[in-house]
Amino acid sequence: MTTLADGADAGGSAWEQGWHRSAVRHPSPNFGPRPPAAQIDLIVVHSISLPPGEYGGPAVHQLFTNTLDWDAHPYYQGIRGLTVSAHFFIDRTGRLWQFVDCDQRAWHAGPSAYRGRAQCNDDSIGIELEGLEGERFEPAQYATLAWLCRDIALRYPIAHLAGHEHIAPGRKHDPGAGFDWPGVQQALGWPMARFPEATWAAPRENGQGDK
Repeated sequence: MTTLADGADAGGSAWEQGWHRSAVRHPSPNFGPRPPAAQIDLIVVHSISLPPGEYGGPAVHQLFTNTLDWDAHPYYQGIRGLTVSAHFFIDRTGRLWQFVDCDQRAWHAGPSAYRGRAQCNDDSIGIELEGLEGERFEPAQYATLAWLCRDIALRYPIAHLAGHEHIAPGRKHDPGAGFDWPGVQQALGWPMARFPEATWAAPRENGQGDK
């Protein structure tokens, strides 16, 4: 596995090994080791809300820690027994939670491929935004996402940032049309080549990307 500073606190005081110091830690059991030769060079953005369209509750945290009551809502019957995780979760207020050490392999991508490489869990960091696929996200979430991505790029050789929809096209559609890709690119100041070609759209004057 490759980092920019193996064994060091890359990015100043931002990191304690693979844990971000500004995140609230909520460790998940759903992870495993990365392949020894993995290069962590991809950030994958997702969206999630449980039940769909309901925000602020504990269900996402419970899902990622295998403590969700499957009988608490009819929707959960369709995902009963699911064991997944992400490295990070950003709620609607912009608060940052971390479930898996970034040096480890979280279970967020599923069957996937991007730019010639399959099994994106092996070499990616997954960030879940609290939201509903296709709807807009909050300014506080974009602000947290931007500084988190910058900090991740201080520790890992990030070359790409993509959505779940880009690494699993046809199977997944998040974060969806409501996600402001041009705004994120502007906030990060990263070259367009780091982003999926489908997101290369001119930003609107109000800072919102085309839906």
